[in-house]
Parts: sequence; structure tokens; C-alpha cells
Amino acid sequence: MQKINHVYISGLGAIGALYASMIHDSNSAVLSVIADRERITRYDKEGVIINGRRYNFNYIAPGTETTPADLILIAVKQHNLHESIDAIKKFISRDTIILSLLNGITSEEIIGKAFGMEKILHSFVVGTDAVRDGTNVTFKNTGRIVFGAAGGSSDNSKVTLVKELFESSGIGYTVPDDIIREQWWKFMMNVGINQVSAILRAPYGVFHNTIEAQELLKMASMEVLAIAEKKGIKLTAADIAQHLEIFKTLTPDGKTSMLQDVEARRKTEVEIFSGAVIEMGREMGIPTPVNDMLFRMIRTIEQMY
Repeated sequence: MQKINHVYISGLGAIGALYASMIHDSNSAVLSVIADRERITRYDKEGVIINGRRYNFNYIAPGTETTPADLILIAVKQHNLHESIDAIKKFISRDTIILSLLNGITSEEIIGKAFGMEKILHSFVVGTDAVRDGTNVTFKNTGRIVFGAAGGSSDNSKVTLVKELFESSGIGYTVPDDIIREQWWKFMMNVGINQVSAILRAPYGVFHNTIEAQELLKMASMEVLAIAEKKGIKLTAADIAQHLEIFKTLTPDGKTSMLQDVEARRKTEVEIFSGAVIEMGREMGIPTPVNDMLFRMIRTIEQMY
């Protein structure tokens, strides 16, 4: 493959819609959005409104006979991942590249078991304030996609192809030397900000100046740091300080994905945040009292819907 000509996106939430709009704006012919027929009917009727503009994407239903994807971006919630895997399997070829934009640190392994790890580039999104309300998505900061091959990135042909697509679409990106370490960096960020914001019902602005809120997310993140150190993943307290600086650049009324889920009375991803921390802590003999508490609080919130 010399160029990515067919991009399929699975998931049209805040992140999926954000990057779908950017690819569509640069070259709508390359983009298709995978959705079941019920969603396609709703999107066609209501439209997908992104920053006030209606987008009429090229929608494709799972199982449709069509050209295989050169690149698939998976942008669903963790609890919808297996459904997404079933939805994309008809569009996978030998050369298809897959990026999972999900939160957490487990989705690549799950996707790799279905289609082969050789198709996977590890990835995550950072620095965006995209918010979804029904089929209406708004954002001020597009953020960037951090991605790479697990064994090293810079000269990987798949990485080069994706870089070229992102550059032509205006999508910000970073290709780090150690993508696994960076995924843990993002995981530690999410364990702090996502969960604390959801419990406090706090937009980013609360974390700009409220010391107590900052301390809460630090406490949750420090438990991830302890686990990472035992696993040999090189995170430090300076990374947590960096998280706080990033939050200060985000729109004060912007909201984390978990806060958006709670406000919309949707199932959260608590299992892949504090749930994962608790499980790893038990396996490694590391206490995780803060995440134990956050897990129970968020599960209680869900049961109060």
C-alpha cells in the first residue's frame, strides 16, 4: 500500500465525529462511517451536527460488500468494543491498519486477538475538549492522536502512511519512541481526571484553580504510578504535574468523557479505569484505596440513574 485511500471510522461519538469531520473536510471521498442501519436512518434524518455544521457522511452498514479499509479508526466506548469488532470484520484485508482511540490499556490486545497484532498501531487521543449531546458535537481544541508501533515507531511503514493521512487532514499527532509508556501516561491521566470529574460533576475549569480537586486526581493517579513502577513502566510524579498543566489549556466549561456519560445517564468506563487499577493492585500486592472508593462511588451513581 502506497497511500491510504479508504478510511473507515467505527463510532461517531465526540472523538469519532471530531476526526471524521476533519478527514471529511480535507477529502470526503476517502471516508466512510460504519453504523448499523438504525443509526444510519437516524443520522440521515437528524444529521450529525459538528460545531454548528451538518455533516452528511458516507455511511456503511456492517456486512456490506465494498472495498476493504486501508485504515480503520475505532472510536467507541470500551463496553461497545466487541460490537465494533463484529461490525468492522467484513472490511478487514491483509493490509488494513487499525488504530484504537479508546481509553484504557487493553483494547489493542482484544482487537489483535480478532485480527492479528500486526495490523495494530497503538494509539490514544489527548488534548481535545470535544463534547457530544445526542447527534450534536462541539469542540474548540482538536487535540492530537498519539500513536506508534509497539516495537518502535519512526521507520515503520504503517506509521508513515498514517502520518501522511493525518498531515493531509490537519490532524495533530505525535509518534513517541515508546508508545506503551505513553499509553500508560494517558491511562494515569484518565484514572485521575475522568473519575474525579464525574463524581464532582466538574468541568475542566474546576481543575484549573481548585487545589482540593487537583489533590483528588493526584491521589488516584499515584496508585497507577505505583503499579507502573512495579511493571517497569517509566512514569513519574512529574507526569502527573504535566497532566495538570494540560488541563489548564482546555476550555473551562469542557467536560471529560466520563462526566458527559454521567450527565447523559449512560454507562461509564469505570471498569477500565479504577476497575483495572484495583485488579492490577490485587495481583501485585499494591493497595489501591482511592480507586476502590472511586469505583464504588461511580458504580453507585450509575445505579441511581
